[in-house]
Amino acid sequence: MKKIFLYILAGSLCFAACKKDDEVETFVEPEDINVRNSYDEQAIQKFMDNNYLDSQGNIKAFSSTDASDDNEKKLSQLSPQTLPSGVIYIKRDGAQPNPGVTLNTDSSSTDATLIKTMMRANYYLATDADGNVALTYYGSLLNTLDGSGSPYTDPTFYYAKKSLLSDTKPRSYYEIPGFKEGLKYFQGYNNLPNSELPNLQGVIIVPSKAAFARNDNYYGLKNITFVFNFQIYNAQTRPADQQ
Repeated sequence: MKKIFLYILAGSLCFAACKKDDEVETFVEPEDINVRNSYDEQAIQKFMDNNYLDSQGNIKAFSSTDASDDNEKKLSQLSPQTLPSGVIYIKRDGAQPNPGVTLNTDSSSTDATLIKTMMRANYYLATDADGNVALTYYGSLLNTLDGSGSPYTDPTFYYAKKSLLSDTKPRSYYEIPGFKEGLKYFQGYNNLPNSELPNLQGVIIVPSKAAFARNDNYYGLKNITFVFNFQIYNAQTRPADQQ
């Protein structure tokens, strides 16, 4: 009987040890907002080192097995500009309209700009796994480039119509301030045809502190970093019936 008990005990300990080895440690959001901001900064830098723009301006990850991208420049080598808010924008050479339409991204302005855009707007969480800080892909807010293939007018994260707003759900509940801030450094095209193939103008990277941080929002995305890869097909003063 004693031997049976010892066998059972040994088996239980072995099962517990194996289970512990198989467990995947779940990332725990740091309580200190400064740690979160540090994660974002480190992860964004690594993202810019690990990705480049292809011939149409799409963000692509460097391949470890395909040498065809060996001569491509990293995003971090394409003169990224960092704003005081932490927002980073990259303007792609040869892909800007000339002349272009100035963008007024102030939603409350009477002459704010309506935009029609081809865009891939992805969101990520900067995580720390055993000291390896990186952006982990979590999903997409908008993707016309791999989806419908048609330009989209005034995404809600850029402009929330008045009909959506209330005392408890102001513009800040919908709109991403860092995206609008970065977009001011670009110009839009003047009514490119929808059939025009995308030639993306650049990239805007918005760390969580310049997005929703830890505030409630329409998308349920807290502590999230956003990456926008886009072209503005048309920019015009927003008509009254689209406000």
